[in-house]
Amino acid sequence: MQAIERVWVSAVTPQLAPPVWVVVSMALVALFMVADRRLWPHTRHLITTAHEGSHGLAALLTGRRLSGIRLHSDSSGLAVSKGRSSGPGMVFMLLAGYVGPGLIGLGAGALLAAGYAIAVLWTLLLLLSLLLVQIRNWFGLWSVLVTGAVVFGVSWFAPEQWQSAFAYLVAWFLLLGAPRPVVELYNSRRRARAAGSDSAQLAQLTGIPAIIWIGVFLAVTVCALGVGSWWLLDAVVS
Repeated sequence: MQAIERVWVSAVTPQLAPPVWVVVSMALVALFMVADRRLWPHTRHLITTAHEGSHGLAALLTGRRLSGIRLHSDSSGLAVSKGRSSGPGMVFMLLAGYVGPGLIGLGAGALLAAGYAIAVLWTLLLLLSLLLVQIRNWFGLWSVLVTGAVVFGVSWFAPEQWQSAFAYLVAWFLLLGAPRPVVELYNSRRRARAAGSDSAQLAQLTGIPAIIWIGVFLAVTVCALGVGSWWLLDAVVS
């Protein structure tokens, strides 16, 4: 009970905003994690985790039965649900994947702007715990466990200022990282390698061309990046 009380109190207690240099430094670190060609194949796993988790959450919210989620070593993933093979629920589930990381980052940005940095970490840990029970392969299990262990370690053991900096790093990474897989999807479509992609499936379900859906993905993730960046910087500058 004391542990639960400690988590609750830390999550609902506002923290002081970190110095501007900390927020900017975390943004630069996150940008490097996204932009570096050697690092991206590894850090992309985190975006894939958010992507597939968003598929799963959307499936549950629309009444579909989630059969499981797989995360693969090549940073691809798969979320399988049971229900109607067409209709709004299936469309919403497919739509949620590429926009999910950016929207999660936007939510983290909103909490950080309000001063709840530690709440970001505990919320993230809760989402990872919910995702863990849906994982259906060994690499996915290992990936989520390692990610969860890092988040828990920072949330439980790190000083408050380090927790705050880490929360900003998470938010920046999700916001900056979300558009890149959309660009990669567009490039794979140009090379005719996106036949089974979310955008291709949405095109089959709705009759709206896949390129339009890719544009929707990009618009949402870029807007999330713009708004989230404003919130994160405004919170420490004002």
